Amino acid sequence: MDECAACTPVSLNPQGFNARVTLPYGLTIEHLRRAMNEYLEFLGFLNGQLHTRELPRLESFLMPANSSSIVGEFMSATIPKHCRTLAKNTYHNGHPDLIPKARFENDACQHGTEGIEIKASRHARGWQGHNVEDVWLMVFVFDANGPRDAIRGICPKPFRFVKVVGAQMATSDWAFSDRSATSRRTITASVTRSGYEKMEANWVYRSEQAP
Repeated sequence: MDECAACTPVSLNPQGFNARVTLPYGLTIEHLRRAMNEYLEFLGFLNGQLHTRELPRLESFLMPANSSSIVGEFMSATIPKHCRTLAKNTYHNGHPDLIPKARFENDACQHGTEGIEIKASRHARGWQGHNVEDVWLMVFVFDANGPRDAIRGICPKPFRFVKVVGAQMATSDWAFSDRSATSRRTITASVTRSGYEKMEANWVYRSEQAP
């Protein structure tokens, strides 16, 4: 596939949404479908414009963490547009990302357990956060080129959502990740097997190639 074709993201699998999924706070499959489609339209438009200027696609030059952050922030900002019972947390670095609409003054919550924490990742499992949390966690897993793909000989490929999973997490569903004494990496918490199985059992969306 060439760069031009890779600018157009892969459409969502129409039969890929789980009609039996349990979602909180009035959120529905249709709300998520609309938000995901908006991201695909946004990225397709942006990459198309970059291509006309002979610039690389957005996801192919951003650092992986930045690319994942953009997907997650876009979903956090767009889901409330379709789900009127949720609001984006307006507190700087507040937790969780989405909170019940009008539950907190100015929809700002520094730290709470009511709401949905949104994450995006290229990885099918082993998702990480900064803290052990009792929270409803939703992860958008995607596949896309990265900045090192060209030197690795990986051909251009369009962005696609691989799967979306979510569930109410408990502190026992997290474990702090180890690091060496000389590492400068920020300490993070990873979803354990129990948390992974809980989220997989309540899957929201799977593409045709989802693991």
